[in-house]
Amino acid sequence: MEKEEEVAAASKAPGASADPPAPDSTEKQPAVPESTSPAAAPTAAAAAATAAQGAAPPAAAPHTARSVSSRSATSRGQSPHEQSPHDQPSHSAPSRSQTPNGGKPPKARNPIAQLLDFAGPRKALTYVGCALSAISMLVSFGPYICIWFVARDLIAVAPNWGAAANIAVYGWWALGFAVLSILLYFAGLMCTHLAAFRCASNMRKQTTEHLMRTSLGYFDTHASGALRRVVDGCAASTEGLLAHKLPDTAGSVAMILGMLVMFFVFDWRLGLACLAAVVISMLCMMKMMGGRGMDFMTKYQESLVRMNKTGTEYVRGIPVVKVFQQTVYSFKAFHDAIQDFTQLAQDYAVKWCQKPQALSLTFINGVVVFLVPTAILLAPGEQSLGAFLANFAFYTIFSAIIPTAMTRVMFISDAVQTSTDAMNRVNSVLAAPVIEAPAAPKVPAGNAIAFDDVSFTYKGAEEPALSHVSFEVPAGATVALVGPSGGGKTTAASLVPRFWDVSGGAVRLGGVDVREIDPHDLMGRVAFVFQANRLFKQSVLENVRAARPEATREEVLAALSASQCDDIVEKLPQGIDTVVGADGVYLSGGEVQRLMLARAILKDAPVVVLDEATAFADPENEAKIQAAFGRLARGSGGEPRTVLMIAHRLSTVRNADLIVVLEHGRVAEQGTHDELLAKGGLYARMWADYEQAVAWRITSDTSGKTAAPVTVNASEGSECDGSAYSQERSASAYVSPQRRAEATHRGASDSEGGEA
Repeated sequence: MEKEEEVAAASKAPGASADPPAPDSTEKQPAVPESTSPAAAPTAAAAAATAAQGAAPPAAAPHTARSVSSRSATSRGQSPHEQSPHDQPSHSAPSRSQTPNGGKPPKARNPIAQLLDFAGPRKALTYVGCALSAISMLVSFGPYICIWFVARDLIAVAPNWGAAANIAVYGWWALGFAVLSILLYFAGLMCTHLAAFRCASNMRKQTTEHLMRTSLGYFDTHASGALRRVVDGCAASTEGLLAHKLPDTAGSVAMILGMLVMFFVFDWRLGLACLAAVVISMLCMMKMMGGRGMDFMTKYQESLVRMNKTGTEYVRGIPVVKVFQQTVYSFKAFHDAIQDFTQLAQDYAVKWCQKPQALSLTFINGVVVFLVPTAILLAPGEQSLGAFLANFAFYTIFSAIIPTAMTRVMFISDAVQTSTDAMNRVNSVLAAPVIEAPAAPKVPAGNAIAFDDVSFTYKGAEEPALSHVSFEVPAGATVALVGPSGGGKTTAASLVPRFWDVSGGAVRLGGVDVREIDPHDLMGRVAFVFQANRLFKQSVLENVRAARPEATREEVLAALSASQCDDIVEKLPQGIDTVVGADGVYLSGGEVQRLMLARAILKDAPVVVLDEATAFADPENEAKIQAAFGRLARGSGGEPRTVLMIAHRLSTVRNADLIVVLEHGRVAEQGTHDELLAKGGLYARMWADYEQAVAWRITSDTSGKTAAPVTVNASEGSECDGSAYSQERSASAYVSPQRRAEATHRGASDSEGGEA
């Protein structure tokens, strides 16, 4: 149930940015960052896909950006008003698209303070835990003081040890101090762990929610492995700082301050000898951790991220690696990342840390080396040798806890470095621009789409992806975008649901610029079916219901039936309750595409955008997908939807109301199928190439030699006999509701195509 609610929250993400990064090519599907942690919620790009196909907006969607805490509540299926106080960070990370203080950049804050902001009100537990840890360390001095009293009394009556009084009392006091110190320490750890868990949870939720609100272009330039490390790895690395290192540091600071006092309480000369070792050790650690040491740590973390990113790509490419019998050494990016990481780790450990750490450990563990010579020099001049020996015994035993305190300080330095790097990476994700709702949103008057002199350039790209593109999609009509690869088809379609914002001109829905429509309202009006889709590891019911979480089981079944998924449901062990990806249940690309169509049908949005939905389908699935298009193009009441579709197989669009041909980001020509063929332009050449490709077949003669490919007219078809294997594609095409209505009105059906 919790996963279902997270998917529902993901489906409400607005999805776009005003300043998108440039993809690797003019048209490119967004990378999908995966997450291995349940706390990370649905993957960001999958959530963006769900946003396009997902739930309709609530009845009263807010017109301004919600606070991070409210969004975190939504991601768990709660309304902001239902959110418990301890779930709300007291200082939520602000939207990085806005700068406070009249546009002045805010001052850099301490990374620990930023971390505590994620804990919300529970950060007070961190202070309580640190205080308890400090008190615990001070109480731990009690047994050493008791030992001093024991040594003093025994030396005073030596050699008549039995005459010493109160030895047992001192022993019981020492035991009491030790037990109390342990109890206080564990109580402090409990407090800091509660705060650390809340901090890590909120950090994961806020970064995941923010990723769901970024543009799809953000994922083109940010690898999924790196994003997964930010969402999950950074939270885990900072958790150790808050849960253990901070209370240990507080205790160590209290211990060091207590030691400074103790050094000079009994015998300041012996105390000064002990302090000399501590000072030298601290100077060595400062040399190791500060300055260039921090630069080394930053490079080390960056190398770790690169290795994580390329490792993810390597795992994804395992099938190719195995087919061509390659090894990890052949995967150059991954191999180089491992080599760089290894080299940096060795350089940091050997070239930079070896000498300072060796000196630090030598001096801190060799306090006696300073203490014994000092005692030998001072002993002859002492008036009370017994008291001096008692003090020497105390400092000798007490010096044993100095390495513990200094080691903890060393660990906190490393933890602060790691956490600082983690916070920088989290802040870089939270700084990714998100789409903001307009201050005064407008409501579209209808479902017509219009591209009005639209230009669009990806961030960092030299050439525009779209340049002065203009065309219209009347309400209830079907318009197809075709053209060579890289022509800007997917880019143009992605501008309708505002995955990105135009660089010039305007995209209008119902006569209103999409930038002036509330993002929730816009997402509720548009269903986007991507070329490549991924299912959540949930039941089929929950995957389809992501479009509309409140949908009943019967409505989901009806949508599945309308998308030609009856055969899929029948073969699943538990029907629609079967979890996809569990117990060996996997679906083909065409079957997944049909489930995505079911999701879009269930959403019942008045505008549908299809991005080559038959790209990965076999002939059987393609026929069923085309049959599902007919149902998808009609609303629940039978009214025609506005359809903008991208197609590479031209047979699927020959009966569209309008075909727009895009080439190099410009409209090369537009018109109906017959009109474009008559013009003899780019579309006519593409159609001729398509006819030649679709009728291609392989034949063999009686000698077993393969003959040259035979090309026939696609409209004539071809025969298959025992000596030939023929690959043919049906020339049947999707017929828009508007064209079908016109044909019915004329009293004749379209003889060249029909609904598959």
